[in-house]
Amino acid sequence: MSQLVVIGGGPGGYAAAFYAADLGMQVTLVDMELNPGGVCLYRGCIPSKALLHVAKVAGEAKHAANWGLTYAEPTIDLGKLRGFKDSVVTKLTSGLGQVSKMRKITYIQGKASFVDAKNLSIEPAGGGAAQSLAFEHAIIATGSSPTRIPGLTIESDRVMDSTGALNLPDIPKTLLVVGGGYIGLELGSVYAALGTQVTVVEMTDGLLPGADRDLVTFLARRLETTLHKILLKTRVTGMKDAKNGVTVAMEGEGLADADKSQTFDRVLVSIGRRPNSKVPGLDKTGVAVNDRGFISVDAAMRTSEPNIFAIGDVVGEPMLAHKASHEARVAVEAILGHKVAFEPQAIPAVVFTDPEVAWCGLTEADAKKQGRKVEIAKFPWAALGRALAIDRPEGMTKLIIDPETERILGVGMVGAGAGENIAEGVLAIEMAALASDLKLTIHPHPTMSETMMEAAEVFFGHATHVYRPKKK
Repeated sequence: MSQLVVIGGGPGGYAAAFYAADLGMQVTLVDMELNPGGVCLYRGCIPSKALLHVAKVAGEAKHAANWGLTYAEPTIDLGKLRGFKDSVVTKLTSGLGQVSKMRKITYIQGKASFVDAKNLSIEPAGGGAAQSLAFEHAIIATGSSPTRIPGLTIESDRVMDSTGALNLPDIPKTLLVVGGGYIGLELGSVYAALGTQVTVVEMTDGLLPGADRDLVTFLARRLETTLHKILLKTRVTGMKDAKNGVTVAMEGEGLADADKSQTFDRVLVSIGRRPNSKVPGLDKTGVAVNDRGFISVDAAMRTSEPNIFAIGDVVGEPMLAHKASHEARVAVEAILGHKVAFEPQAIPAVVFTDPEVAWCGLTEADAKKQGRKVEIAKFPWAALGRALAIDRPEGMTKLIIDPETERILGVGMVGAGAGENIAEGVLAIEMAALASDLKLTIHPHPTMSETMMEAAEVFFGHATHVYRPKKK
């Protein structure tokens, strides 16, 4: 009998298992991989950021010509590049395996199926007879998988999802990225930096649907120079194998007849992710799944089966590793009888393109949809000493502020290293900080972090480095 079994070893699952063990619970963690880590470490966040770092270095080498430093075109050793990416994954996942043992967690490499609300059957990853496991409580943390285009995705080695793209099978001459969200733009940027001619197709009228347009504008301008084409209001209507690639049929506003059928060496389909809620035997429990495929939970992450909890991608958006990790702590504390709820005021989102785009809390677009009166304060990075010193002035920091209370409701950033600075915005929102709090907080100079302080000063009409008097 296990006091707690966690199904899924990703950032939600292993965080739950580790925290529960720290609090004295007897824990079993079940996952198909050799060590904890999940999609994030094995096939998502970590390998993609390793490759994005390589892309950043390649981009900076080219950009250095503006400063009088000229480098030869890089020679790409694809095997060594794969090795670097894989070594990062191995170090992190093996480290988690060691930490799991130190916490005396029982780790089972296998696939779990529910027998009922108190028992599991676990099929070992290496084959062999299934083992039974009785439990008092369970946390489902099975994550998500790439979404496929219904009726369009073909079985071809040349058509990749994010997992296939991260394997770097080769450096294609041409690549079509279907979907202008963060996954498509991040991986498209990697391949473009390696020398691939990348075309992005997006059904909506802008990249990164959901992010404020003024933030996306800075990224779109740069991508127009690094990518081959960005086709908005365009959709893929068909794909078929060709002799030397994949022929793709497209429809879209302003798309010339000659461009409606194109052949690409490879196609990356990145139109989102779907929850892995089809856990075998789940129907033998009282756990409910909604019409979008997410497991239904309350604020304490408890499902409709009282002793079974669920966290992470499988319970709803945003599908982000850091959200899952925090939900994990709530679930564990609820199991231990604490009065807790997952009620964040701000969950940060970061797109690790170049420039990075990051935001948290209320967006300007959402404020308009809600009919909520807000005041926007923007500070342009072109007026920031640090941004000019590193020759990256393209960027902006914006604050969404309640005009009556002057409380910070949302923060958005775009520019070099925006993802490293958005956490201050999250803290400001969670602490119910006022614009004056940010203004009065002394920030180190010269740094990118100063943009938070300067944006707050803009709100009051007396920013040091831009002249924007307060409207009366």
